[in-house]
Amino acid sequence: MTTQSMGSGQFAAFDLARVPSPCFVIDEVALENNLKTLKALADASGADILLALKAFSMWSLAPLVNQYLSGTCASGLWEARLARAHYGGQLTSFSPAYAPSDVDEIAALSDHMVFNSLTQVSRFEAQARKAGCEIGLRMNPEHSEGEVARYDPCTGGSRLGQPISQLADASLDGISGLHMHTLCEQGFAPLQRTIEAVTPFLHSKKGQFDWLNLGGGHLVTRADYDVDGLAACLRALGDEFKVKTYLELGTAVAFDAGILVGEVLDVTDNDGPIAILDISASCHMPDVIEAPYRPSLLGETGELEVKLAGPTCLAGDEIGHYHFADRPQAGQRVAFLDQAHYSMVKTNTFNGMALPAIAIWNSQTDALRIVREFDYSDFEGRLS
Repeated sequence: MTTQSMGSGQFAAFDLARVPSPCFVIDEVALENNLKTLKALADASGADILLALKAFSMWSLAPLVNQYLSGTCASGLWEARLARAHYGGQLTSFSPAYAPSDVDEIAALSDHMVFNSLTQVSRFEAQARKAGCEIGLRMNPEHSEGEVARYDPCTGGSRLGQPISQLADASLDGISGLHMHTLCEQGFAPLQRTIEAVTPFLHSKKGQFDWLNLGGGHLVTRADYDVDGLAACLRALGDEFKVKTYLELGTAVAFDAGILVGEVLDVTDNDGPIAILDISASCHMPDVIEAPYRPSLLGETGELEVKLAGPTCLAGDEIGHYHFADRPQAGQRVAFLDQAHYSMVKTNTFNGMALPAIAIWNSQTDALRIVREFDYSDFEGRLS
């Protein structure tokens, strides 16, 4: 995959030495600018926009999020609890399969409970109705727009959603809305094609549903996104099918709003210089390995190519090759761009790696506050 970052932005002026290393730094101004864009989209389209906690669940910034978005969406019980503890508005929950022991509480916390299959609807609808939440079904449009199979919910054999070809003759009585999530950090055109692909089915079920949730993967806050086109599409869907429309956005909420600051620990040589950082791809930016992709480096410049890698024992704990004006030195700070979404929620302590601290910076006032630092107890406490 290719990073979608638009560049350093205001972080070009940030002194990396002001925070402990490693550390996530979130610019609350950039975050609010994203939220303003999303609020304008909601106003123009009539859609409700929810924060996908699976991508960005930094609840210390929940008061800011609550000013602009209609609520949150959760992927399971713990995220649902977090949503009700710290966020306002609506809560939609979805899981590929709910554990029976979690259903009652998730249903009690949620406004919409979206099921991945008709079998799960049949198994748990009575419990969901008893709790008073609306029942939704995730459908798989069987129309693939993903660039990478691992991140394509519509790839062949996908476990995500009931295939649309299986729904034509199925009884959907009691299901209040349909959900589909088909994209990953993409523009409006792939969504437009997906809508065209599912329109015949929607017409065949017209009048049966109250809402349509188009999930996430829409990179609305990237500067070149066709926001007007999306707004018009959402309005048209709502008008034509008489449904309330929803988006569940994660990356778009925190896009280019955060960096991950690290420090060079050592520089070795093996077919070129290798800088070992206190940032681990495996522990702190797992998508670098899973996607894979190469995150942009703050202020990258120069002709000297250097491999940047993590300090764990995993041979593949490598971030990528980057260019420097001079050979990096131990103690030198570096930062990777666009790390607020997904990286923070996926961190782990493999090899006993320390979790990055978390800081909030205001790029207008230059105010900085460290909101969380982790220590050995956080590592010890998750083991037994």
